[in-house]
Amino acid sequence: TWKPGEMDYPVITVDGLGHGGFGTAPEGAPAHWIGHVYVGDAEAAGTRAAGAGGTVPGPPMDIPEVGRVVPIVDPQGAAISAFQPAADPPPLGRVFLWDELMAADVEGAAAFYVRLFGWTPAPVDMGGLTYTLLNRPDGSNAAGLMAPPPGTPGPARWVPYLATGDVDATVSRAGGLGGTPVVPPMDVAGVGRIAMVVDPMGAAFGLLAPAEAA
Repeated sequence: TWKPGEMDYPVITVDGLGHGGFGTAPEGAPAHWIGHVYVGDAEAAGTRAAGAGGTVPGPPMDIPEVGRVVPIVDPQGAAISAFQPAADPPPLGRVFLWDELMAADVEGAAAFYVRLFGWTPAPVDMGGLTYTLLNRPDGSNAAGLMAPPPGTPGPARWVPYLATGDVDATVSRAGGLGGTPVVPPMDVAGVGRIAMVVDPMGAAFGLLAPAEAA
């Protein structure tokens, strides 16, 4: 717990490093994961989001010792945030490995994030399925984008992929805890073994055992 008695914010830690946290969803919002994208000016990112058709549901928030955060909801309803860190962020490690946007209007989503973060879409043929990579200005991969698979509930959403050494065993464990597999374990060439689960609160997340770890 970060700042016990003051904020009581539960932090997800692995090997002593923080990688995320748990908070209460805004009233009326379904349970969801939200990614924080590093930017040089969070307030300017919020202005760009509004100008590109997104909404900014709250004012910029300054978090002491952490940085400035601006919540953003894209035109299709997916939540994300622009995060201006107060200092150099710590290394992320291999815990949250990938972020993927599930959106019915793939082209519209790509256009929004081009304007918001300067990401460039790069479609990739995955054998009958077109998967769009969203690349940073330096050419590195920032995230992925695809239409939601059948059975994935709710509006457009960002889905984080968590590292696991055994996707099948983790899916089984999730089912025993009340989760619902929506994409069964499968191998993706050049990527690894993946799956997707919706937790008991309705938040979707992916699992990934990278190919190089096999």
